[in-house]
Amino acid sequence: MPASSAVPVIDPAEYELFRDNIKRFLDKEIAPHYEKWEKASWMPREIWNKLGENGLLAVDQPEQYGGAGVPYQYSALILEETARAGFCSLCTGLSVHSDIVTPYVLHIGNQAQRDYWLPKLISGECVGGIGMTEPGAGSDLANIRTSAIRTGDHYVLNGSKTFISNGQHAGLIIVAAKTDPAAGAKGVSLFLVDTSLPGYAKGRNLEKIGLHSQDTSELFFDNVQLPLDALLGEEGKGFAYMMQELPRERLNIAVQGVYAAEGVLDATIRYTTERRAFGAPLSQLQNTRFTLAQCKTEIECNKAFLNQSIERYTHGKLDVPTAAMVKLSCTDLQGRVADACLQMHGGYGYMVEYPVARAYVDARIQRIYGGANEIMKEVIARSLVGR
Repeated sequence: MPASSAVPVIDPAEYELFRDNIKRFLDKEIAPHYEKWEKASWMPREIWNKLGENGLLAVDQPEQYGGAGVPYQYSALILEETARAGFCSLCTGLSVHSDIVTPYVLHIGNQAQRDYWLPKLISGECVGGIGMTEPGAGSDLANIRTSAIRTGDHYVLNGSKTFISNGQHAGLIIVAAKTDPAAGAKGVSLFLVDTSLPGYAKGRNLEKIGLHSQDTSELFFDNVQLPLDALLGEEGKGFAYMMQELPRERLNIAVQGVYAAEGVLDATIRYTTERRAFGAPLSQLQNTRFTLAQCKTEIECNKAFLNQSIERYTHGKLDVPTAAMVKLSCTDLQGRVADACLQMHGGYGYMVEYPVARAYVDARIQRIYGGANEIMKEVIARSLVGR
């Protein structure tokens, strides 16, 4: 949740000026190269430095660390415009770096940890990632096996993580590990792991069906010696901290879902207006018109729920079940809209050269990461009828 209940008032003109700045950056620095990056399954490390130089990383962090100190809505706006433009690989990396890793450091870290890490994350000098998922533990985070055992004046970290976004470029990984393997969820702690430490290793860049240029990695820890001050928060409270921060993560995913859907719908409207069949534009066929109308209606309904959830978050009132609902609804929406838009492209929609094809495969992961949507339903159900 936000560190303070005091929420600055948003100036509409300033907000729209910031939107224009985001669009200009995307048009200049991302759009000319994105297709090449997707084909190469790689985004260059220097893009993070450019994002930092242009003030587009962790903008809601306090000014004392280099942030802009603006409300969360500004950070969400970066995700919104990046997703709308169809740059979902970048959007996912931004969400992890700016809206998961930096809030963990701000909300849970001590002053020394904030002073050291936040300026590096905000400037782009350091890329952030979060290591929760393991080969045998995905949405069920209580069953992680990675351990960090205290030995004298340090912890010894052993284990592995997988599917870690920003894993190739990361200079900081927040790692969930068992400090008391016999204590279940109560034995989980969080650590700030500097990736330059001996014993840390990253595996290959994982090949995915979508989000091709988003670096996603396996991580390995072989007797990594962590200083005691690498512990984030208190020992044994890692699971509680993760539950505390998950609402924002799921809100970020919902933002990407709604605006990626809006972006692919806008592109499909243009396509159906220009493409002709049976002597008229596709947009004149009743099935096309009704499908477009249905997609637009669903997007607007989800956008209203999303905006309500963002407002709740900025006032410290977004609870776990509501975050699960907005993530569930907005990512299901994204999948439905991407599928419908691909269908309206016909055979061309199946060609990778058309952005709708990328939108379709990029949408699929949204229902999995941040907690699979089946888990979201269980979270919601427990809030209604208990376990």
